[in-house]
Amino acid sequence: MKFKRTERIGAIVKILSDNPNKIFTLSYFTNKFNSAKSTVSEDLLVVKSVFEKLKLGKVTTIAGAAGGVKYIPKASEEENDEFLKDICKKMNDENRVLPGGFLYLVDIIYNPSIASKIGKIMASNIDYSEADYVVTMETKGIPMALMTAKAMNLPLVIIRKDIKVSEGSTISTTYVSGEGSKIRSISLPRKAIKPNSKVIIIDDFMKGGGTIKGMIDLMTEFGAEVVGTGVFISTSKPKEKLVDNYVSLVELEILDRKSTLRPNLLKK
Repeated sequence: MKFKRTERIGAIVKILSDNPNKIFTLSYFTNKFNSAKSTVSEDLLVVKSVFEKLKLGKVTTIAGAAGGVKYIPKASEEENDEFLKDICKKMNDENRVLPGGFLYLVDIIYNPSIASKIGKIMASNIDYSEADYVVTMETKGIPMALMTAKAMNLPLVIIRKDIKVSEGSTISTTYVSGEGSKIRSISLPRKAIKPNSKVIIIDDFMKGGGTIKGMIDLMTEFGAEVVGTGVFISTSKPKEKLVDNYVSLVELEILDRKSTLRPNLLKK
């Protein structure tokens, strides 16, 4: 079966965008479309040009026998700002504030389109070139962590608060949550992460940084190195967190039970 150029280009865009950071060989497309390599190469140049002009991400070619082409998700600053402003507008409701300075976010972060966009922004602002896994804590951080893992083309590992017998032998550690209020235990199966791995930590909310610090400590028990950390929302207070070198998309300030969220793409 022969395909028109518009059909081939449409299919290429679909395949690449559905599989970010996955390498497709030129032969894959020539066999799929029953077309010559020169024809497919021209199609890819068109796709690459359109993605760059519209700031939809990068389509990059990789030379060599094992090379090919892949799509790298990239979100522009203008696109990020517009998205985060819209999210903050939805969340700037005093009825969302819960005891302890937390926010009700389930309806936001469990929205597939929102979680997907958050994952794309994380992938655009965290260097994952050497990472082996994306790691998160159950449960609210899972949707955005999963979308981040998809954008980075990395497996997702979920740290649990309770030990699951079905997961075999585990490694556990304790951490102090919030601002020293409670001691909690977390665990992860020994087979979940290979020794000497490098990981990206993603979480939905950070106040003092206790939870993420606990996750980092658990990674140390596995002999893994944390090479990047991303949080959706971080609070303005306490100013000094227990962790450094993190990316935060939104900053939350609470005064007299009134919450104010503002786009604040920070790298600390």
